[in-house]
Amino acid sequence: MAVCLLSAIAVSCKKETAVSEEQPIRNSVAKNETKENQYKPIDTACSPNNKMEDYIMALQWYSNKINKEMAGNSPEQNTKVYDDYIKIREKYTDCLNISQTEILDKYIDYHTNEPGTGHLPDNIKKMAAELNKAGLEFREMGEGLTEIHSLPGYYESVFKNKVTPDYQAYISLMAKDDQENYAVNGGLLITWEELGERLIAWEKFISQYPKSPLIKAAKNKYHDYLLDYLLGMDSDRIYDSEAGVIYEDKKEAYNTLIRKYPNSSTAKKTKELIAAYDANVPAEQIDDKINLRR
Repeated sequence: MAVCLLSAIAVSCKKETAVSEEQPIRNSVAKNETKENQYKPIDTACSPNNKMEDYIMALQWYSNKINKEMAGNSPEQNTKVYDDYIKIREKYTDCLNISQTEILDKYIDYHTNEPGTGHLPDNIKKMAAELNKAGLEFREMGEGLTEIHSLPGYYESVFKNKVTPDYQAYISLMAKDDQENYAVNGGLLITWEELGERLIAWEKFISQYPKSPLIKAAKNKYHDYLLDYLLGMDSDRIYDSEAGVIYEDKKEAYNTLIRKYPNSSTAKKTKELIAAYDANVPAEQIDDKINLRR
């Protein structure tokens, strides 16, 4: 009887010890969960009271939120997540650009064309690392202008294989376009051939997904590119008015696109442009002549 009693006491002690060892762990997890649940991201309306870290924390919170949400969603539901999320990120990014104006104005002074960030001051390296945690970067736009932008492939990395095919294609095209700055101060930063390829890519999207909720945005993107491609830019003209001819490099790029994509709408408009100039249509009438209105 005494042996049994001792055994019962030993078992009881072991159970109490196990419970006491597990309790701090459970309390710690509960505290962390409570802390996470209590956190509320700052408002997307910009405020001078908000610091950069406030915006970074808010962006990270939303990133974690949508990742959890998308795990149980259908691709159709995740398209709505994308639409909402990109608006929130753009608002926070705008606020960061406003709040960091002083840094952005000085950025070009200590950031050269050398690759990497080894030549940046330590405080700017630290800022770049913090921005990177939220999928953001300092981006030189040209002409001494620097802005904070989402990393080119950020949205693709977040939504890949989680949205419908049209959204997948759209996000992929945007990521590709964002790999290089497009233009600055009325001048193209990519080649005319590359601009033509962008046009063809968006034309294919429009043709493949005519019923997509993104079709309006895609058409706007295509049309903006088309205007620059066929009418030129303030610092990147296509027509030599004195000689009365299209500049040779532009003409060569046009002919290359026409040969590669003869049945495309872009090729058709390009041929109309060349024909209009060959017929000596005044430059100011070209827009109406080839009907470039939206």
